[in-house]
Amino acid sequence: MDIVSKLIKELKLKKFQVENTIKLIDEGNTIPFIARYRKEMTGELSDVLLRDFDERLTYLRNLESRKEEVIRLIDDQDKLTDELNKKIEKAETLQRVEDLYRPYKKKRRTRATKAKEKGLEPLAKIILDQEILKGDLKKIATPFIDEEKDVKTIEDAYKGAMDIIAEIVSDNPEFRKKIRELTFEKGILVTSAVDGDKESVYEMYYDYKEPVKKIANHRVLAINRAEKEKYIRVKIDIQEEEILSILKKGVINNKKAITNEYLISSIEDSYKRLIGPSIERDIRSTLTEIAEEKAINVFSENLKPLLMQPPINGKVVMGFDPAYRTGCKIAIVDGIGNLLDYTTIYPTEPQNKVKESKIILTELIKKHNIDIIAIGNGTASRESEMIIADLLKEVDRKVYYTIVNEAGASVYSASKIANEEYPDINVSIRGAISIARRLQDPLAELVKIDPKHVGVGQYQHDLNQKKLDESLKAVVEDCVNSVGVDLNTASTSLLRYISGISKSVAKNIVKRREEVGKFKNRKELLDVKRLGEQTYIQCAGFLRISGGDNPLDNTSVHPESYSVTMNLIDKLNLSKEDINEGKFKMIDLLLKDKSMDELADELEVGLPTLRDIINELKKPGRDPREEMPKPVFRTDVLKMEDLKPDMILTGTVRNVVDFGAFVDIGVKQDGLVHISQLSNRFVKNPMEVVSVGDIVKVRIIDLDIDKGRISLTMKDV
Repeated sequence: MDIVSKLIKELKLKKFQVENTIKLIDEGNTIPFIARYRKEMTGELSDVLLRDFDERLTYLRNLESRKEEVIRLIDDQDKLTDELNKKIEKAETLQRVEDLYRPYKKKRRTRATKAKEKGLEPLAKIILDQEILKGDLKKIATPFIDEEKDVKTIEDAYKGAMDIIAEIVSDNPEFRKKIRELTFEKGILVTSAVDGDKESVYEMYYDYKEPVKKIANHRVLAINRAEKEKYIRVKIDIQEEEILSILKKGVINNKKAITNEYLISSIEDSYKRLIGPSIERDIRSTLTEIAEEKAINVFSENLKPLLMQPPINGKVVMGFDPAYRTGCKIAIVDGIGNLLDYTTIYPTEPQNKVKESKIILTELIKKHNIDIIAIGNGTASRESEMIIADLLKEVDRKVYYTIVNEAGASVYSASKIANEEYPDINVSIRGAISIARRLQDPLAELVKIDPKHVGVGQYQHDLNQKKLDESLKAVVEDCVNSVGVDLNTASTSLLRYISGISKSVAKNIVKRREEVGKFKNRKELLDVKRLGEQTYIQCAGFLRISGGDNPLDNTSVHPESYSVTMNLIDKLNLSKEDINEGKFKMIDLLLKDKSMDELADELEVGLPTLRDIINELKKPGRDPREEMPKPVFRTDVLKMEDLKPDMILTGTVRNVVDFGAFVDIGVKQDGLVHISQLSNRFVKNPMEVVSVGDIVKVRIIDLDIDKGRISLTMKDV
């Protein structure tokens, strides 16, 4: 089956969708561009499906390439048969191709290669052929004794021949396939403590068993980490009799051969020394790969709602970065994120200067007309929250506070980007600026940080870093392009995620802005150094210009569709200037009885593109984040001691993992809604029910104040 047919079958797509999408990818178009501006060609495939398509296409192409290479390598040895060639061509996975290639692969020096060098291959063949039914075993081996080659005894000769047979059995691709499937189906993963008395977070794995086929992905990663840190040993147990029976049945064809005792020993050695450990490594590697893929998906799915949290526009925000010994850092930013003021206060341990700190904060609130205080959720967060809640009762102005996820703020503070933005500001203050600005516009601020550091994953440091980086970069790219950015205010960090724009081109855009001034229209992008026609096509629709020469430049309508859009506007007896006046809100009434299909035919445009144009004219410059839940703003604080079972609270989902969701309910410790407590129905994946940033109602079902554990439920709340 060719690649196109496979993709049609696997992704349940039509032939035109697959062929057109491959063509678009091969032409160098980005996924956001294809998803948004080539809907007619792809049959409106989403960015998520297009990412899966691209990944699978790459795998299948690599598979075909490896098949060709393996066929060539075996053919170079004059060992390629028609049957083997067919098996390789029919292989569905890289693992199967490697299994088929294994017997022909050049090996490092093994016990078998050493035995071959000693001239023992003919003896191995005699044993494998099983043709000698009578005679003397010693006589059979005598011709192979050669002191110069270190074959001094009959036993040495048979031992070497058995090593050769063990490797031949081990290299058999059909045996490996059967044993791998059987081990996966019937194997038991067993873990035991290296030091039974040693306290650790891995104690549940000190004596643990679970069927290989049932083990949960997060447990695979936990076991891997515990093993890496030398707390546990891990092995896969399986009944060897069944496996040895398969091997013996496949190898022994004459039970009367007098050499069979050596053949049976070779088979047993092959499994215990070669096949068993190799298959165990394969299976653990497969389990890890699946678990990592799931963890990367969890991270990616958590990252999207975090990035897509709605901006808080036009509010003066105080960023409050809590700490103990070094003091709490305060930064105030205006409605568009410009730094107005900053200081350090010491209300927490060991200084405890609460009164002095409150005076400073009150003066800052009055001086800058602060609307919201954004408190970082790290060390000393809850103590700081209590001080702020107390202070807000005393100030005349109506001020709210909210807890902001500060993960990655310290990484940003010390970064090159932060140094370029605030060269004269102390590193410690930059964290408070980041906290304030990520409340105002989470997407614009969080793109400055490596996505790994935003605190919404599980086991992220144990994962394949290249795959994780690629996956998270794709999420950021999709989010930035779905929102679009203001060409005249966007930072380099934001611009480099726009479709088609590289880091250097992003810098050139900012440089051009600084030297020439604001962009007045999208066409001026072509004046930017190293931004050619192809890049312009990819990026133009995602870059907005407010108050420029053409109102369409402030929409996601692509310049290639401007003439169609103008024809539509003419049909409605309106002008493009009416876009800013909101006259297109009632466009459905203006179109009267004309169907969309008729209109698309008249305008000679695809139906999906026409729909997108009309939606943009209705709400020019619409921000999709407006539909997301807003953060919870508070004026008072809860303490752990205030909590009681059955209390119902509103909280914010901070992280979603395989086994449930962590919810910030306004106390020091996030509570856990276990997967079994997310809904009255059975939940296979917590993400079916909740996402990061969701505002949810929860009921407390259990408390352990000493251990700081809160168990929550969302059932019947």
